[in-house]
Amino acid sequence: MAILDNDSLLARYRFACALAESGGKRAHEFYLRRDRLQIDHKGTDLQDVVSMADREVETFIKSRIAEAFPEDGFLGEESGTSDANNPVLWVVDPIDGTSCFLNGLHTWCLSLAIVVDGEPVTGVVYDPNHHELFHAHKGEGAWLNDRPIQPHSASTVAGGVMGVGTSHRVSCADFLPFLDALLQHGGMFIRNGSGALMSAWAAAGRLIGYYEPHMNPWDGLPGLVLMREAGGATNDYLADEGIARGNPVLLANKTLYPQLQQWVKQPLR
Repeated sequence: MAILDNDSLLARYRFACALAESGGKRAHEFYLRRDRLQIDHKGTDLQDVVSMADREVETFIKSRIAEAFPEDGFLGEESGTSDANNPVLWVVDPIDGTSCFLNGLHTWCLSLAIVVDGEPVTGVVYDPNHHELFHAHKGEGAWLNDRPIQPHSASTVAGGVMGVGTSHRVSCADFLPFLDALLQHGGMFIRNGSGALMSAWAAAGRLIGYYEPHMNPWDGLPGLVLMREAGGATNDYLADEGIARGNPVLLANKTLYPQLQQWVKQPLR
């Protein structure tokens, strides 16, 4: 059990916000010279790419956390984990939306979460192209820069635009039933290439919600904290070893969430 008082947790929250901005600015410097980056593919999935920028920004973030909180664990998309079982775990994606990043689109971000004793308590998503820092900490509300945010007030999917995402880690059969139900009920959707950023948009009320049949923890956890602290509802992402295996992500306001949950093929906890 981690023995951390509230001041210690808030210190980490403030540090996470500042670190996300500084890491995001470093990523943006690479973005401006992206035509000179070395690009690799992860495994056999040609859509799953990684650049020198991803690796160098993650190295920067990891080293800063190690300097400030050497007792904490770290889980990064590019470097893996130094101690996934640590009571305090920083979970980081230096660039969520790498394909968008490499192709000159603005829909990418840096995402970061802090998990304490198995509970996500801090979520931060930084969009350096628009200088937008979405941040939340348990009991402190959810914010966009210095303004509080809340979910969209839609009571049906026809009341706004739904964010959706998918990947080749799941089959079409896992995703298409939700999309079909959404359209059948008069809804519309957007997929921008960054699940972490769309989750943050949902917490801020720009989208009516977000659904993806499988997300890795470095992309899924920040939006869950943001939505919960904004006053919305989410599934229990950490159920069934979510940190190790990933899980679906569903989030929306408390009125709309039960409707969306009915359309998800796999049961959500």
